[in-house]
Amino acid sequence: MTTSLLYDTEETPTSAPLQAPEIPHTDALLGAHSADEYTSLMHNVVDALGERFRTTERAASAKDRSGLQAAVDAVDLDTAGVGNAEALREVDALYAENAVWFHHPSYVAHLNCPVAVPAVAAEAMLAAINTSVDTYDQSEVATLMERRLIDWTCGHLGFAGGDGIFTSGGTQSNLQALFLARENVLAGLTDRANEPDDSEPRRGGSGLGGPTRRDQLSRLRILATDQAHFSVSRAAFLLGLDVEAVVTVPTDQAGRMDAEALNASLLAIEANDQIPMAVVATAGTTDLGVIDPLKAIAEVCASANVWLHIDAAYGGGLLWAPQRAHLLDGISEATSVTIDFHKTFFQPVSSSALLIRDASLFAPTIHHHDYLNPEAEAQTADAEPNQVDKSLQTTRRFDALKLWTTLRARGAREIGAMIDTVCDLATDVRALLEDQPDFEVLGASDLSTVLFRFTPATADQVTCDELVPLIRRVLFRSGRAAIARTVIDDRPWLKLTLLNPDTSIDDITAVLDLVRATGHGILAGRELEGAADVECAATEGGAA
Repeated sequence: MTTSLLYDTEETPTSAPLQAPEIPHTDALLGAHSADEYTSLMHNVVDALGERFRTTERAASAKDRSGLQAAVDAVDLDTAGVGNAEALREVDALYAENAVWFHHPSYVAHLNCPVAVPAVAAEAMLAAINTSVDTYDQSEVATLMERRLIDWTCGHLGFAGGDGIFTSGGTQSNLQALFLARENVLAGLTDRANEPDDSEPRRGGSGLGGPTRRDQLSRLRILATDQAHFSVSRAAFLLGLDVEAVVTVPTDQAGRMDAEALNASLLAIEANDQIPMAVVATAGTTDLGVIDPLKAIAEVCASANVWLHIDAAYGGGLLWAPQRAHLLDGISEATSVTIDFHKTFFQPVSSSALLIRDASLFAPTIHHHDYLNPEAEAQTADAEPNQVDKSLQTTRRFDALKLWTTLRARGAREIGAMIDTVCDLATDVRALLEDQPDFEVLGASDLSTVLFRFTPATADQVTCDELVPLIRRVLFRSGRAAIARTVIDDRPWLKLTLLNPDTSIDDITAVLDLVRATGHGILAGRELEGAADVECAATEGGAA
């Protein structure tokens, strides 16, 4: 017998036929031989995380960034491995100890939600099995489950002949929607260029057949408001459109798209011999949390025969919210819709979907490759449902499993009620702030955001502007609360994004008390510095 560092093996006789050397299994990879190690390791991780969820008292670590950077840099990634258990202990101390905790009631910053327990369990399942849902032969039932969820979502949208694909998030969903719009519009222009001269032109499409694709691309325009997500302008850049391609449509006083102004913008585009590629309406703007008038916008787009994309990454969950589903009236008339389940359906990132009203709109972007999704096989009567046909990604996680599990565990009705709860909380918080003389509130959200400022009577507007980023920074660095900030009409505002149905009005009152105390502390510090400067100047003057 010879002794391995891992376990004993019998020595191969020298007279035996030559064979490939047997490489002993280790606990590095997940398989039958490492199932016990996997189980033990996962139990340890879950136990440690459970304790952190029970005992975490801050939304953030309160550690200085330079200290965190030093801790990260101190890890030698080229040394020999320390073993599974020790590595997990290290990352628990480095990552979990210093994480931002979205479940904590004082986390009210960005569109990050606490996550559903069954979804987290499903995450562990899909990560371990490691399914890729790009082709059916890599996924089988996983593809069928995802397709069922797409059909289910399309049904709630009113897309009877719809289709869609899960994506990494709203940015990718919006990019793919505009990619589809671009290719369908260009394909339509080519078709119309070959039509007889007496054919009826599409509005904005008279004589649009250009000699080259580049000529046509330079004339494409996307219409959106200044409250649309930044991914719209980024998508225009990635799609090779001109820098002037995104046309800003005016809004009303609440920040919602003005449908009459949209119609005027479309007429101006037509008059300038440009091509309206798509209109992007927003159901839940990131800052103001308002929903554009979808029905009126849909009527304008239908009249102009223009692709209407509705970015409902934030507000899409309202489809299942009993008290607020009506706010999405008109969404069924969209050409495409983005929904982020990892915002208002309490899913771990990532879990987003792009939904298309007509499945045929995927056609101009479908590609086939012999090693992955051969075109000949796709034409057969029993073709496998290879979703790589439609996805911008090739390898793609089975993120749909998390949503599936949540729906089966909790039901869509309960999730919808939770969405109503956070929106109700935002209404209550706004009313609370309006009763406070040292706070100013901006607008009214359709969803769960609240914009406000600390405005004590002793401070002028310039000082109040300066306090916004300082208050946010001090609170975050202390770990006591995580609040966002933004700028509306050149004025900075603090922003509460309320996505935790377990957060109470008392929790938010405590956060507002921290804001007030921090603001007063900053002002007091400035007064002390000013007094010190005066004393120093007087001393220097006397010495002179």
